[in-house]
Amino acid sequence: MESPDSFENLPNSFKDEEALEEFMTRPSDALIRDLEKLPGDIMVLGVGGKMGPTLARLAKRAAPAKNVIGVARFSDPNVRHKLEDWGVETLTCDLLDRESVAKLPQIKNIVYMAGRKFGTAGAAGLTWAMNAYVPAIVGENFSKSRIVALSSGCVYPYVNVLHQGATEDQPAEPPPGDYAMSCVGREQIFQYFSGVSNTPGRLIRLNYAIDMRYGVLHDVAKKVLNEEPIDLKMGHVNVIWQGDANAQILRSLLHCTTPTSPLNISGPEIISIRALATEFGKQLDKDVQFRGEEAETAWITNTSQAVRLFGYPLISLPQMVSWVREWVSEGKSTLGKATHYEVRNGSY
Repeated sequence: MESPDSFENLPNSFKDEEALEEFMTRPSDALIRDLEKLPGDIMVLGVGGKMGPTLARLAKRAAPAKNVIGVARFSDPNVRHKLEDWGVETLTCDLLDRESVAKLPQIKNIVYMAGRKFGTAGAAGLTWAMNAYVPAIVGENFSKSRIVALSSGCVYPYVNVLHQGATEDQPAEPPPGDYAMSCVGREQIFQYFSGVSNTPGRLIRLNYAIDMRYGVLHDVAKKVLNEEPIDLKMGHVNVIWQGDANAQILRSLLHCTTPTSPLNISGPEIISIRALATEFGKQLDKDVQFRGEEAETAWITNTSQAVRLFGYPLISLPQMVSWVREWVSEGKSTLGKATHYEVRNGSY
């Protein structure tokens, strides 16, 4: 299988989900080289979410000699079957159950992807349990492992859109809301256990991974197609192709620190929602309606550190826009999970 560091012959479109996931999980030479250097197997905790299955498959394709284990409750058995067909071992575990977590194998490399966002309003207790209590269980149980834990750019305050986004040195001071605050709690818990046990790790502050079936680009394109107004309250974002995000998360296993430390992962561009919607309007031959005005601040991150470590993402923003436009205009499958990127009051 060809594994270029820059995909030269990109597809114009994806026939279906199978073709999309096959392309998304093609490893680059850089990822293959890094995982060859990485000692030990890989276990993905919370593998059943939007990104987990493709990350686990990408790891297995990049390092076929390693055991790649996916752990989740697997409320959707189809996810488990898909992973096993891809060569990923699966284990059923409720991460809220300390005794069940203690029975998991002690794997050298942990990618932590568990968490809860939507449904927080009215059920904040479960969100805090998933985002702050589960990390305590994991940090204690896997103190001898490397732990790369998925976090969020939502831990930052809103920053001026003209100042290139929040860097990792920016204190974690999010706007009000249980989701963002519980994400800070998740990071603090991992930092505590990392400091106590000298556990190397990274806290991945991810902003908006893009898949044809969901994400900011999908949300905007869908509204433009349906001639719905585009809310401009959160007027700027940054996004990254999900395949690039997964690759950078896995490569972060070679860049862990003790104690653990944050790393921003997203695309390097600060994207205007107005300009993005206007471009979709041109490509979809639709008039675009807007509502409200752009604020001077937004949840955006500066990814200079990730660019120094991994280089620029392989898939460009114009390419993602083209793919999403084709996918949405053809009425192909969606996960039915809006990002709610426009929300500024912290209520999800």
